[in-house]
Amino acid sequence: MADTARHPLLILLAVVAATAIIVAISVAVVLYHKRNKRKKNRELSDAGSRTSARWLPQYNSYAVGKSFTFEEIREATSNFAQSLVIGVGGFGKVFCGVVDDGTKKVAIKRWNPSPEQSMHEVQAKIEALSKLQHPHLVSLIGFCLFKKEMILVWEYMEHGTLREHLYNNSGKPVLSCSWRHRLDMCIGAARGLHYLHTGGIIHRNVKTTTILIDKNWVAKVSDFGFPKSALTRASQMHLSTSHVNGSYGYTDPEYFCREQLTDKSDVYSFGVVLFEVLMARTALNPALPSDQVSLANYALACQRNGTLPDAVDPVIKDEITPECLEKFAETAVKCLADQGMERPTMGGVLSNLELAMQLLNSMPMQNKPLIQQNHMLYV
Repeated sequence: MADTARHPLLILLAVVAATAIIVAISVAVVLYHKRNKRKKNRELSDAGSRTSARWLPQYNSYAVGKSFTFEEIREATSNFAQSLVIGVGGFGKVFCGVVDDGTKKVAIKRWNPSPEQSMHEVQAKIEALSKLQHPHLVSLIGFCLFKKEMILVWEYMEHGTLREHLYNNSGKPVLSCSWRHRLDMCIGAARGLHYLHTGGIIHRNVKTTTILIDKNWVAKVSDFGFPKSALTRASQMHLSTSHVNGSYGYTDPEYFCREQLTDKSDVYSFGVVLFEVLMARTALNPALPSDQVSLANYALACQRNGTLPDAVDPVIKDEITPECLEKFAETAVKCLADQGMERPTMGGVLSNLELAMQLLNSMPMQNKPLIQQNHMLYV
């Protein structure tokens, strides 16, 4: 009888013991995962200083590939102060900041987090950008990875955008730099784009606000795209087909039909830039008569009917030789061909612009000063 009574008790004790073991194991597993998650978060938040350095290639240049912690970025931008915002787009915001103990001014681009973007792809993008080094590309100084955020630190361009030296916010031409200087900036931008294209990189958003001017008045291309090797297949499809890339007034009309970006899409956009430089007016201006709203269409019409010289920016009209104007306009017109296959490569555009400069240099020039704010430029 006693043995019979003890039997259910033993079973109960065994069940309790088994349950306790299971609970203990479960608690241990949960604690392990929590600890592991905290460790990963610490690694991500400090990726700019430790983890990233393991995979980022080393370069001779001090500036390229420097890793920053998130705290360093916050300090550089006064905790991302709105007063320091110098650019806003679908990607996120660009802040003016200072690094290296406040001795170096930089532009800090904080990208909006993308849930579809893996850390591997983020690292691949930064590594690819770090390899792009050219005198006419804005240089990547460093980066910061915080969780799934990608923060890029770029060299600061003291003289702003090319557009700022053509016309003001109301669209009126400004007394800025000479024709020779504008042409030199176009050549610089063409060199930067040619370099990207030879590496298989499509810019996707060429315009006068993505061509920046440094302290020495050298034009550099900014906001360029990533090489295909740095993008997942999903990202490539998103960039190519999910929405219209670029800005209205600059976008390749062929792209609207096929929704496929090529290097010739950049060439079309650059053709608009060339006419924008020549005429000092916006790519789109709804306030103008219907036949002048689109700069591309208006410029092509002027070229066809022989009135292009009359449409040149009055500030520089007397500086352009007929031979230089002819070669420059011919180059811009070819860029705006309807079919991509009819447009030149950026290498061809660069050669023609350099020829236009040679034609300009072959004519005697007067030392005629042009004042631009606190700087004096000469034709």
